[in-house]
Amino acid sequence: MKKQNTLFERQGRELFKREAPLADRMRPRSLDEFVGQDHLLGQGKILRQAIESDHLPSMILWGPPGSGKTTLAMIIASTTHAQFLAFSAVLSGVKEIKEVIQEAEEEWKYHNKKTVLFVDEIHRFNKAQQDAFLPHVEKGTIVLIGATTENPSFEVISPLLSRTKVFTLHALTEKEIELILKRGLTDKEKGLGQYNAMIEPEVFKGICLVANGDARIALNTLEMIVLTAPPDNQGNRLIKKEDLEEILQKKSFLYDKSGEEHYNLISAFHKSLRGSDPDASLYWLGRMLEAGEDPLYIVRRMIRFASEDVGMADPQALQVAVSAMEAFRFIGQPEGDLALAQAAVYLATAPKSNALYTAFLGIKKDVRELENRPVPLHIRNAPTALMKDLGYGKDYKYPHDYPDHFIEEEYLPENIKGRTYYYPTEQGFEREIRKRLEIWRRKKLEKEKP
Repeated sequence: MKKQNTLFERQGRELFKREAPLADRMRPRSLDEFVGQDHLLGQGKILRQAIESDHLPSMILWGPPGSGKTTLAMIIASTTHAQFLAFSAVLSGVKEIKEVIQEAEEEWKYHNKKTVLFVDEIHRFNKAQQDAFLPHVEKGTIVLIGATTENPSFEVISPLLSRTKVFTLHALTEKEIELILKRGLTDKEKGLGQYNAMIEPEVFKGICLVANGDARIALNTLEMIVLTAPPDNQGNRLIKKEDLEEILQKKSFLYDKSGEEHYNLISAFHKSLRGSDPDASLYWLGRMLEAGEDPLYIVRRMIRFASEDVGMADPQALQVAVSAMEAFRFIGQPEGDLALAQAAVYLATAPKSNALYTAFLGIKKDVRELENRPVPLHIRNAPTALMKDLGYGKDYKYPHDYPDHFIEEEYLPENIKGRTYYYPTEQGFEREIRKRLEIWRRKKLEKEKP
């Protein structure tokens, strides 16, 4: 008989209990009932074939909440002929890992039977805990199935990642969520069919918006709105859009300030600024602020952007970004959010140039890779008589003593003499800088002519 640990035994027992949440009661029990993830579970797709043939590779199921990771594990538990064990990284530690590995080894040693081990929220295990699985995955003692909402590239150690297949689950579409909702509403055995609820189409759309691709949120929201709606004289419950608005005070945002979505949103914001799109820039800024991102983190990124992507095309951009930071520190939220919005629009609409950024990358490369030659004598400071006798500052030409406050001179060390790093563009103020540099460089060339 197949062994399962308490996680799935408990979920199985509660599946049909009326007091269990609707999302648990409506969990699919087979692949045919499963909604979504057709790129993995459609007919002929690799994961479906692996499950149906019971030839499972070690894998990581990576996807947002409510996309079906745990449900897939439960379906595997009901179909595989291997021993199936499951536990949560939130509730388990080293002791539980050792116990489950020992049980898997005994099953392999005495019965020549593999163990499918499901680890929910595997990203919560530290490096040492994840290391404990490696030899057993390599030997085939266990088939590891890890579930995570976080990018495995960041949260799963490389040796374990190289020995597993990563399957990416997507947030459910509005049509898929609506199909799940209608099943939950009409199913009389596990769902809400006995309540005779009639729901306006706008309510379905509203729940889909709130769910944001999460089937669990969608079903639990549906259950709440149906159970709180009073029946009429015939026992029917008519659910209107106003009923949903009363229950939902605020939309739930998918965001983790230390997870991948954090980097996705700041990347979208940065690229919208670089692409000179003020509308998209404001949208991504608003998304981050509404989700609880640290405003000072956002403004630090804008300060960096002002130098990296605007640079000398508009030197005022850096001052605007720094001013936004100071304004926010002075007045806080929510009033200070507008200062960030103002800076974002300024940066998005400013002329762009990465010439300064490119120049400094070149400087850093040469500083690291080339010999750091001494400062040329003529531009050294000479505060003492000894330094003057040694030639410090000798023949230095003071630019303010010459026409246009410029004199042809060499300021770089001998091994990179004449090298150019900064190439200003024709964007914004850099057009003026370019004209000046062309005049000064032309004078240098003329001086060097024999």
